[in-house]
Amino acid sequence: MKKYFLAFTAIISINCVNAQEIPDAIRLAQENLNGTARFRAMGGAFGALGGDLSAINVNPAGSVVFANNQAGGTLTSFNTKNNANYFGSKTSQSENTFDLSQGGAVFIFEDRSGKSDWNKFSFALNYENTNNYDNSLFSKGTNPNNSVANYFLSYANPTATQGGFFLSNIKDYYYEELNYADQQAYIGILTNVIKPNVLDENNDTYSTNNAGGNYYQENSIVATGFNGKLTFNGAASYKDKIFFGLSLNSHFTDYIQSTRFVERNNNNGVNSSSFDNDLYTYGSGFSFNLGVIGKINKEIRAGLSYESPTWYKLNDELKQNLNTTGTNFINYSNPTYNVYTINSGISNANSDSNITMIYDPYKLRTPSKFTGSLAYIFGKKGLISVDYSIKDYSNTKFRDPYGDFANVNNRMNDILDTTGEIRIGAEYRIKQFSLRAGHRSEESPYKNSWTIGSLKSYSGGLGYNFGDTKLDLSYTYAKRISNPSFFEQGFIDAARINSVNNNVSLTLLFEL
Repeated sequence: MKKYFLAFTAIISINCVNAQEIPDAIRLAQENLNGTARFRAMGGAFGALGGDLSAINVNPAGSVVFANNQAGGTLTSFNTKNNANYFGSKTSQSENTFDLSQGGAVFIFEDRSGKSDWNKFSFALNYENTNNYDNSLFSKGTNPNNSVANYFLSYANPTATQGGFFLSNIKDYYYEELNYADQQAYIGILTNVIKPNVLDENNDTYSTNNAGGNYYQENSIVATGFNGKLTFNGAASYKDKIFFGLSLNSHFTDYIQSTRFVERNNNNGVNSSSFDNDLYTYGSGFSFNLGVIGKINKEIRAGLSYESPTWYKLNDELKQNLNTTGTNFINYSNPTYNVYTINSGISNANSDSNITMIYDPYKLRTPSKFTGSLAYIFGKKGLISVDYSIKDYSNTKFRDPYGDFANVNNRMNDILDTTGEIRIGAEYRIKQFSLRAGHRSEESPYKNSWTIGSLKSYSGGLGYNFGDTKLDLSYTYAKRISNPSFFEQGFIDAARINSVNNNVSLTLLFEL
């Protein structure tokens, strides 16, 4: 008989990619409001304004609005606080990080001869952290009905779209030879979280091994990483009335998430379990932006821009471990002639294979976005700007050479929605000082906003112009309520999470 787990640490590469789910796609499809302090203070409403290094991410035509060559960088303090409520039990967890979140430069080339209507050109290079993934979350409570065993049960029992798991797989296959779905069933069976209805190797039906209620549960998540974007931008001015721009973007992502789900109860069978998952996702992508800004008159500007999908090529590494204790466990380690023994008394089981599963590279296409913008400029005194964006998250798609993503892609098409985002910003200048304020509102990417709610954000800031140097400071407050499921199937109970972000940014700009 084959041993079902290797006794040494190993790294296994396989070509099944069923581990990716909708939250993994949403994480890369959504972008936080990052960038320069001025951009953040005004809610990111720069689609018709330009003249800011981060504005080229909204409308690439905005780089040609600059009057002079400039370079700058931004330091940001990120603070995230998650307040959780799970069956009336309240917990709180916070995370603080500090990062160089933006850096770039723009170069202006003017034709002062008057011989061409194309009188001004610009080239810009900018880097931003579009997402900071450093986060921690903890929730706990007593669930009166559902156990994590239902997660493993959903993979073990046959369904209309998924075959069942046969006990013969324990003898005939190594853990790493199974696809993701069978791996989940495999470790659930071996640790006695679920048990076969008949101790026969041809059996493919199972039930939970801790039936009852009042399951005390804890869920902890610790995440680190970032999603960065390097932008190469070019823009041109026609008669100083219409501006055109193009940006080519290179994306980088690096994400590590460690989760632990703990469950305890006083029922027969399994009465304690701890399920650990360590996920590492990394990769790169490409996108482009097109945009135009028009001066309707001296005071009013209008903008229109298109952001293409981002085409990612990604890699996943996953390690799982399930520990259980209980009574009367079935012993699967040495079945002889298809006879499985029962260990009377208290038992322990551990699924730790010391194996990191490295899945074949796969692709993700995030949705495109259209943005319309309008700005009113009060001479040199100040301005008001509004952006409105549309993004259809149901167009998000996974792809791989084996066609393994049909189910998750169909689900995304069914449950994700077209969203609207509005950004409003204002600035008022008093000599060398600038006072700024902004608001941002973004709808949920889900048709049912229970999973992820709408985002509300308010911001403010000030700036001082020293002449050849500018210093800007901003504060951003953002709040979102969500109910993310602990697992994607079988056991989909969720804690209610009230997430609050408080970010402070400082930007230093130099004229070159």
